[in-house]
Amino acid sequence: MTQSTEFFELPLAISPSRAGDFQQCPLLFRFRSIDRLPTAPSSAATRGTVVHAALESLYDLPAAQRTVQAAADLIEPSWSDLLTKEPEVAVVVEEEGLSAWLDRARELITTYFAMEDPQRLEPAAREVFVEADLHNGLTIRGFIDRLDVAPNGDVRIVDYKTGKSPAPAFAEKSLFQMRFYALVLWRRDGAIPKQLKLIYLANGRDLIEEPDAGILERTEDKILSTWQDIESSVAKKEFEPKKSKLCSWCDFQALCPAFGGTAPELPLMRIESA
Repeated sequence: MTQSTEFFELPLAISPSRAGDFQQCPLLFRFRSIDRLPTAPSSAATRGTVVHAALESLYDLPAAQRTVQAAADLIEPSWSDLLTKEPEVAVVVEEEGLSAWLDRARELITTYFAMEDPQRLEPAAREVFVEADLHNGLTIRGFIDRLDVAPNGDVRIVDYKTGKSPAPAFAEKSLFQMRFYALVLWRRDGAIPKQLKLIYLANGRDLIEEPDAGILERTEDKILSTWQDIESSVAKKEFEPKKSKLCSWCDFQALCPAFGGTAPELPLMRIESA
C-alpha cells in the first residue's frame, strides 16, 4: 500500500506585501509564506496597527463628531482591543512605557487632522478586501485602508502609513502597493481609479499619483514576472537570499545562509491549481 505524500500547497494568489517580499529577497518570501515563521512584535508596527484601527473607527462617528479629541480617545480602546487579541504585543511598550507609547500614537492622529478633514469625507469603504484574477489564473488580492468615491464616480485609494514618507529615489517601492490595488480594481470593475494617495503620518506628507493604463499594465507585467520567479523557485526548491541594507531589520537573519545561519528544511511544495 502506497503512503500518501503531504504537500505544502502554495495558493495561486499573491498580495502586494508577499510580492514585495519576494522582490526584496526570495528567502524572506519563503520564511514568511511557506515556513510561516513567527516574528516578534515591534513597537512601530504595533503602533501602526493601533492608529489604523482608530482611524477606521473614527469614520463610524457622525461627521460632526469626528474631532481630534474624539480620534485621540479611540487610541487607548484600540490598544486594549489589540492586546486582548494578541497579548504578546505587551512587550513593545516596556522600554518606552505605555503612557508615552500611547501619546506617540495620539501625535500621529493629530498629524492626520492636519492633512485631511474627516468631517468632509464619507469613505465608500474601509479596510476592504479586494481581489481579481489575471489572465493566467493568478489571483491578486489585498486589503485597502480606505476607498473614496466622488459624486462623479471617480475612485481614490487611500493608505495610511505611520512612518515617514520615502525619499524620491524610493517612492516607486511605495507606489507599487498602491498600483497593485489599482490594478485589482481595474481588472475587477473595468475602471481605473482616479487617484492613489499615501498618507505618511510621521512627517505629515503625502504621496499622490493618478495612474493610467500604461502604469497599471507595467505593474501587471511586474506581478506576473514575480510570480513566474516564485514558480521557478518552488520547482527548483531554491529560495536564494538577496543581501541589501534591509537585512539589518530582518527577523530571520539568524536563519539566513548569507549570515552564516541554516534555514529549516523545505517542505514538499506545489502550487494550487487554478
